Amino acid sequence: MKKRTATIKDIARKLEISPSTVSRALKDHAEISKETKELVKKVAEELNYQPNSLALSLRYSKSNTIGVVIPEITHFFFSQVISGIEDTANAQGYSVLLTQSNDTLERELTGVQTLFNNRVEGILIGISEETETFEHLDAILQRGIPIVAFDRKISGLNISQVLVDDFKGAYDATEHLIQQGYKRIAHLTAPLTLTIGKDRLAGYRQALEDNSLPYDPSIVVDGSIGDDKEASRATQKLLKESRPDGLFAANDMAAIGAINTAIKEGLRVPEDF
Repeated sequence: MKKRTATIKDIARKLEISPSTVSRALKDHAEISKETKELVKKVAEELNYQPNSLALSLRYSKSNTIGVVIPEITHFFFSQVISGIEDTANAQGYSVLLTQSNDTLERELTGVQTLFNNRVEGILIGISEETETFEHLDAILQRGIPIVAFDRKISGLNISQVLVDDFKGAYDATEHLIQQGYKRIAHLTAPLTLTIGKDRLAGYRQALEDNSLPYDPSIVVDGSIGDDKEASRATQKLLKESRPDGLFAANDMAAIGAINTAIKEGLRVPEDF
């Protein structure tokens, strides 16, 4: 049988004082004596009393909870993001409620609604690969809940966004390969439905152009490289059909797959590829 949760009335009954005195003691009210506060807290611990956070949030219109929507919890980058969010939120007295979209719009819609229903005070979101319109986020903003986007850019909403310069990062990576003497550089792109994919491809192309190298679409794998196995297959095909001597991968898993495949094909990394 499930054990009943202790209440303020249980504490009051045991100490033979009023529930209102218990409530004020738990809130460290100035009118309650130090001795009474200590007794109340001791009995609360003995009874394993836990305040009803939902009831408190309804009473004070404050949940001290931040909602987070991420594309993939298994992705190393996003797991690091979650860790940073939780560390910062907890230090400020906030809890974090996490949902995962699995890079689908349907799961993102459900997740955002779940966070709203749980009365979060704000939402941090990395949008899914499928998200191209943002009416669901605008509806949350209209209800007074702030939103901050991270990693993946959102256009058309007046919100704060935490982003990196994907164009410059791609440009620098490609130019680094060129400076090492590589001339035929392939690219495994991020999803081109996302700004990060478009910007990284643009940075790659600009670096080629600025160094008088031609852009060859036959060595650009267009689309989402979701894991190292997909990247391995794409790289194997590139090496067989197009023989690039270098490769710029849009994410770590794609790079790992490309490196492993090149080694299996007998190439030295980075001397040959």
